Amino acid sequence: MTLGITKKIALSIIGIVLVCLVTMVLVTAQNFQQGFIGYLNDVQARQLVDLSGTLSGYYRHHGNFDRLRQNPRAFNRVLNQEGEQVDESRRTRPGRPGRPPPPPPPPPQYGRPPLPPDLESDDDPARPPVSSRTQPESQHALIVGPRLSLIDINDQPVVGPPRVPRSTSSDILVDGRKVGMLVLAPMQKLADATAADFVRAQFLQLFWMASAMLLLSILLAVWLARHLLRPVDAVREATLRIARGELATRVPIGQRDELGALAAHVNAMAQALEHNEQKRRQVLADVAHELRTPLTVMRGEIEALVDGIRALDRTAMLSLHAEALHLNKLVDDLYQLALADAGDLHYKRECLDLVRLTGQVAQRYGGRAEAAGLVLIPAPPCAPLMVLVDADRLTQVLGNLLENSLRYTDAGGRIVLALGRQAGHAVLTIDDSAPGVGEADYPRLFDRLYRTDPARSRVQGGIGLGLSICQSLVVAQGGTIHASGSALGGVRVTLMLPLLEERDAR
Repeated sequence: MTLGITKKIALSIIGIVLVCLVTMVLVTAQNFQQGFIGYLNDVQARQLVDLSGTLSGYYRHHGNFDRLRQNPRAFNRVLNQEGEQVDESRRTRPGRPGRPPPPPPPPPQYGRPPLPPDLESDDDPARPPVSSRTQPESQHALIVGPRLSLIDINDQPVVGPPRVPRSTSSDILVDGRKVGMLVLAPMQKLADATAADFVRAQFLQLFWMASAMLLLSILLAVWLARHLLRPVDAVREATLRIARGELATRVPIGQRDELGALAAHVNAMAQALEHNEQKRRQVLADVAHELRTPLTVMRGEIEALVDGIRALDRTAMLSLHAEALHLNKLVDDLYQLALADAGDLHYKRECLDLVRLTGQVAQRYGGRAEAAGLVLIPAPPCAPLMVLVDADRLTQVLGNLLENSLRYTDAGGRIVLALGRQAGHAVLTIDDSAPGVGEADYPRLFDRLYRTDPARSRVQGGIGLGLSICQSLVVAQGGTIHASGSALGGVRVTLMLPLLEERDAR
């Protein structure tokens, strides 16, 4: 099954969120458990100070810890007895109404002071054993266990395991003298059921919170993927319609981001295709018209000769020959444009002087200008302008430009040529006198089969491919050509070609 971009984006976002949530839950759970264990270790470490005070009183009374040696039950009773006293003092402290005052202590007896029952020897048969089930809960109940050890002055364990690394200790002092220490091994895992239940409840709450966040991220991912790709669907639909030939199709631009730029580019492409298609149809119609006209003339004259309406003489043959030349010129121009568009025109580039070449072409057209009642003024002598071009193609360009000026300039006018340098380029300008063209016509003079006056005859206006061929030949050799208004009242054509020394410098 092929996944669409919407599903891929949604699944990618969901996958990233899932990985982040799982990582967050695991890391948070681990850190919480370790932090909670560390907190309990700190609390129990502070409790060691109270317990060391209890054992200090025990040592002051007995003089040693012999009664507690290897006797965990007696050790636990000592610690829990202190817990009872502490809890009782908390229950009866001032400020709590409704609490009965503690009973008065028993009268003192002579001899050694009485000890609490838990401090008596564990060998006393009159004492019932203290069960762990009947021991009162106290603030010390958390640390009474196998992790707590009583170490004597010789660093030997009295009760509990030997000291382990990273353990917490509290000295037992009697009259400023150290008589032992309490050592608490660090807690590695939660052994208390209440603490374990608390941690488990926190983990469960974290799990449900992560599940809710995952569900919310799934909904947001699906919505976000559809929202982001809605313009892509519009672009896809538009390109499909353009591929079917509906070139007037445009994509609505609803946002100013990369997708909006993509929609704008698709619209520009569609507009260019539509414009090119219109030009193609116009060119085909113009070419068909240009081909049909000489063929119609030739057909009419041949039919007149066949029917005997017109005599087969030199005049008729010259008319047919002129139409055949015109038709051949049209086909040759179309062929050259097709080769230029396909990049198949071959150029034999050579270094030549543009000043010399322009003078030769102007001299060749001087007689025709004089016959047409025009004055052709060649460019004045100047320093050589060396360019690397195809001499035949450039001669063809100059001939087409002068031919165009001779055809459209009114009798009694002038055609002026000028040469110069500008920004590393050789510049050739051809100015002619009236008539000119409108400002809107200058950019279109180089369009194929374009005529400023569509109604004029072919003899006067040609077929409208000369300037298009000039532009293709000049651009192919690294130059530029454009038309503008002339100070003489006609049209100025400016031709620019890179100078040879500038090209070598680059």
